Amino acid sequence: MWEIVAALAGIVSVWFSKKESVWVYPIGLLNTLIYIWISLEAHLAGEATVNLYYSIMSLYGWYQWSRRDTQQQVILQISFSNRQLIVGQLAFFLGCFTILFFSIQYLKTAFFEGAIPWADALAAATAFTGMWLMTRKKVESWYWWIATNFCSIPLYYIKGLTITSLYYLILLFLAVAGLNEWKKRAHS
Repeated sequence: MWEIVAALAGIVSVWFSKKESVWVYPIGLLNTLIYIWISLEAHLAGEATVNLYYSIMSLYGWYQWSRRDTQQQVILQISFSNRQLIVGQLAFFLGCFTILFFSIQYLKTAFFEGAIPWADALAAATAFTGMWLMTRKKVESWYWWIATNFCSIPLYYIKGLTITSLYYLILLFLAVAGLNEWKKRAHS
């Protein structure tokens, strides 16, 4: 039941993101808070960490996307990353992956024997990077979301969370649509 509620909230949240609606964040919070619990139950420590991070970044993103200038125009606009930010996001991803991999490897031996450190860390690190860029309305966030979805589909399926695996398949299609829409908006 909770997996279905979380998946539906996530789909609606990504749809709002694609449309550049601030509602992505409050609906997304419902999704992430439920998935923290689900991920811990499935011994997916990296994914639980991602959802905690999503929850925190949702509050930050909600603030960023809601800011307006004196004429009540939204301040933050969809844009492409410059070269420096591209290098920064790759470094951010590699740092997250490294920290998560070794942390999950430790947790596997201490608490979560069913953990898959490399896959969980890969899905989590791409998601961390995507969320960071989404709060800044960067087109490249969608590439990271596509990577996250590709990693998460088999990861959740192997863990027996078929609904969540299907959820990530739907998010994959939404991420491709979001990428196309944000590319158009960044050019306007």
